[in-house]
Amino acid sequence: MPKLRVGILYDGWDDEAEGAAEDKTPRRKRRREKADHEEVHEALKKLGHDPFYHVLDGRAVTLHALADQRADLYFNLAESYAGDDTKEMNVAAYLELLGRRFTGTGSHGLYLAQDKALAKKIFAFHGIRTPYFMTGYRGRLDWAHDIHFPVIVKPALEDGSIGIRFSAVVGSLKELMERIDGVHAQFDAPVLIEEYIEGREIYVAVLGNRDPEALPIVELDLSQLPEGTPRIAGTEVKWEQGTAAYRNTQPFFPDDLDEETERRLKETACAAYQALKLRDYGRIDIRLDAQGNAHVIEVNPNPWLLSSAEFAKAAKKSGHQHCQLIGEIVELAMSRYGA
Repeated sequence: MPKLRVGILYDGWDDEAEGAAEDKTPRRKRRREKADHEEVHEALKKLGHDPFYHVLDGRAVTLHALADQRADLYFNLAESYAGDDTKEMNVAAYLELLGRRFTGTGSHGLYLAQDKALAKKIFAFHGIRTPYFMTGYRGRLDWAHDIHFPVIVKPALEDGSIGIRFSAVVGSLKELMERIDGVHAQFDAPVLIEEYIEGREIYVAVLGNRDPEALPIVELDLSQLPEGTPRIAGTEVKWEQGTAAYRNTQPFFPDDLDEETERRLKETACAAYQALKLRDYGRIDIRLDAQGNAHVIEVNPNPWLLSSAEFAKAAKKSGHQHCQLIGEIVELAMSRYGA
């Protein structure tokens, strides 16, 4: 591939920036041991490209600058705008309006993945197993299956386990109403209530477009959580560094999955990936129950690309070194644009 000028687009905001959320409630935890944009920049340099950074810091000027800037491709790592991760799709839509080429899922796919209830309806249409659910907002029921306790209550439009603590799993009507009230108070948004699936937490990375490839399966070990704690990857597990829940839940490559189960998990992941119109790369979160059924919990477009994250680990396991992985994502994006 010829040398490309690649803009690495990422979000870097603070609570005082113009356009930041007025309530100062963080919509996304900041995870910056070493930022993935730094490793992507390093990989692109090694591949012979000409990368540069463009940070969206919540000020209109950083958006306007994209209109005058020239790049062969943008490597889109923006997960929010002005601290609001529900605006991830808007960043992609802005790039589309400008006619810019960019890596990863487009605004349509980002919207479908973000609206968890809509995504689950699409899964049902395609015959992809997902937990039964209901949605509601401040007393109005929008959609309901005949679901049974225990259930997990989460914000319908967030990702990254935002708004999901161990207390999100409830077993009674009283607990359910309290939990719904808490989510409404924190996010002022619809809630998703879905049946809690007891089982193994499986992550399947997917790479490609027309004929996507499922990479080696990663499992999150939840067995060391305290007794009585729901086996979920909640905020305590994903973000609260220094706690036992964070320390004792590590991803690993399971070696006890039979060939048929592994095939089913990968096929389910690819089907969900294509159903929600993901592009280039993504990660599918699945619950594997005791009967071997794969339940799609969430679809993650443009997952974290840090070399220590699950996606890059799965890629490495399949022979895609990190630098090579970044190059493949660039090639996948450019080929979509006919370049």
